Amino acid sequence: MSTRSLGSRRRRKPKTQAGRYKVPDRSSAIDYYSMAIGRALDALDCFEDGETTLSLVEISKLRGIPESSLFRILLTLETHGYIIRTADGSYRLAPKLVFGKLYDRAQKLRDIVRPFLKQLNTEFNETATMGFLFQDRIEVIDTLEAIQEIRRTNTLGRVIPPHCSSIGKAIVAFQERSVIDRILRVNGLSQRTEKTITDHLQLLNEYEMICGNGYSVDREESVPGGVCFGAPLHDERRHVVAAISISVPIFRLTSEREAELVRAVIDTARKASEAIAAIQAQRKS
Repeated sequence: MSTRSLGSRRRRKPKTQAGRYKVPDRSSAIDYYSMAIGRALDALDCFEDGETTLSLVEISKLRGIPESSLFRILLTLETHGYIIRTADGSYRLAPKLVFGKLYDRAQKLRDIVRPFLKQLNTEFNETATMGFLFQDRIEVIDTLEAIQEIRRTNTLGRVIPPHCSSIGKAIVAFQERSVIDRILRVNGLSQRTEKTITDHLQLLNEYEMICGNGYSVDREESVPGGVCFGAPLHDERRHVVAAISISVPIFRLTSEREAELVRAVIDTARKASEAIAAIQAQRKS
C-alpha cells in the first residue's frame, strides 16, 4: 500500500485556534446560533413528560412556529427517534428522551417544594419526604430527617412501593385507572408486613377513599412501628406527579398529634402545589 493511500485514511485533525478556524467566544455566540435546532428544541420542550400528547396545531400555538415549518421539524425529530406519532396523528416523546425529561422536571419541582418540606420537618421535628413519579416507579427525590434519636429515615433514590407507602398511595390514587393497573402490575403487591394490603380490589377501594379525603396513610404497612401521612402535589395542569409525607414512630403518635400531622401535610401539599402551578405558568408565559 502506498504512502499516499495510507495518508488519505488518516483522520484529519479539526482546525483549532492556531489554524484557519477560530472558536467563537460566548459574547459572539449569538451570531452562530442555529434557528432550526433552536426551534426543534423548543418543540421538544412542549412535552412535560412521557404521557403528554400534543398535535401539530397545539405545538404551533405554544411556540409560535408556523405549521408548515413545524411539520418539517416534527418529521425530522420523528425520523431520528426523538418523538413518536400516535394513531390519532398527535405526538409524544420517544422513550429515549422520557427519563431525562422527567429527571429535569423532578429537580425543578424539588427546588420549588423544598422550603415547604423544610417547614413541615421543622414544625414537627419528624422526617419529611418527597417522592416523584417516574413513569411506572416512584422514587424519593428529597428527604429531611428528624433530629431525634429514634426516627423514621429515608434514602434519596429509593423506589417507593405504590401499595403500602403513603407517598406511593397519594400519587397512584389520583392516576387514571389504566395507569393505576399498569403501575401495580409492574411493581407488584408484595407483603411487607402483616398489615400490607395485597388484594387488588381492596387497594382500589383505598385509593378511592384517598381521593375523597385528600391524604393517605401508611399505618405499619411498609415498616413495623412506623406511620406515615402523605398528600399529593398537583402541577399546573392539576395532574398529580409527586407527593410529600411526614413519618413518625408509632410510639410518638397520639390521636391529637395525628390530627395535627394530617392537617399539616394536607396544607403543606396545597401551598406547595400552588407554588408549583404559579412558577410553571410563569415559565411558560
